[in-house]
Amino acid sequence: MTAYAVGQITIKDPTKWAEYRGLLPATLVPWNAEVLMRGQNARVLSGHHNHTDIVVLRFPDLQSVHGWHESAAYQALVPLRQEAADVDLISYESDVGS
Repeated sequence: MTAYAVGQITIKDPTKWAEYRGLLPATLVPWNAEVLMRGQNARVLSGHHNHTDIVVLRFPDLQSVHGWHESAAYQALVPLRQEAADVDLISYESDVGS
């Protein structure tokens, strides 16, 4: 079943964020994952939302999401990510198309 990692993001340091974004894709390769979309908040249509940006990563399954997140390659980027932005990162499993 396809799974996703969704990051809700508020950028603190654009230069460091650009560096992090440039390094992230290589960490996805071993997990057969891809950046599905990146975007900036256009308008909150309902409720409350505090972040300005979003990223959606697609993985073949939930085990791959968690393996990627715990991998040495990704964990090496976490300090840079924390300097660059405030990120809420959530994993989701999708039953659409299954």
